[in-house]
Amino acid sequence: MMFSVEHNISRKRSKSCMIVWAMVELMRNPMVMRKAQEELRTIIRDKSFIEEEDLPKLEYFRVVVKETFRLQLTDPLLILRETFEKCRIQRYDILPKTLLVLNVWQLVEILNLGISQKRLCLKGRDFKLIPFRAGRRICPGMILGVATFEIALANLLYSLDWELPSSLKKEDIDYDVVPGIAMHKKNPLCLMAKKFSPKI
Repeated sequence: MMFSVEHNISRKRSKSCMIVWAMVELMRNPMVMRKAQEELRTIIRDKSFIEEEDLPKLEYFRVVVKETFRLQLTDPLLILRETFEKCRIQRYDILPKTLLVLNVWQLVEILNLGISQKRLCLKGRDFKLIPFRAGRRICPGMILGVATFEIALANLLYSLDWELPSSLKKEDIDYDVVPGIAMHKKNPLCLMAKKFSPKI
């Protein structure tokens, strides 16, 4: 029961958690940050903020979003279903009423053989959002969740320029997480924001 309660609470906080992880990845990859901001500021002009209708125009930014989902899983465990009858998977006997949980983090590790987990790799077109499950069990709130996350992150990058404090280097940003169901960053991400002013 405790697992289920913590799992539901963690889902409610996952958007803010993903924004933090996206900023971690972007601060550690300044070229990707610059390219995403350049696209946002070139395509979206004469607007004070980005709206949902603007998102389909932002091809590079949306790849950055999907790559963030791939690299930083907020929920590394997905509850799939409960078995109705006894079955066998490979050499394992699964009893009735067993709760099946998918270790998405391990699955991503296996799928990324030979790819560094600590860098953004923006090549290729096959970007699946595994954290939202798939098939009949797909999360019904996926479209709203992704759109909310995209709008928030897009506006942070569109309106502000981000820098690390002078005492920090990009290599100092860690990937430590708080133990639990959700993968929240253990140490706060400290950044300095400056309002973007276009050069005339």
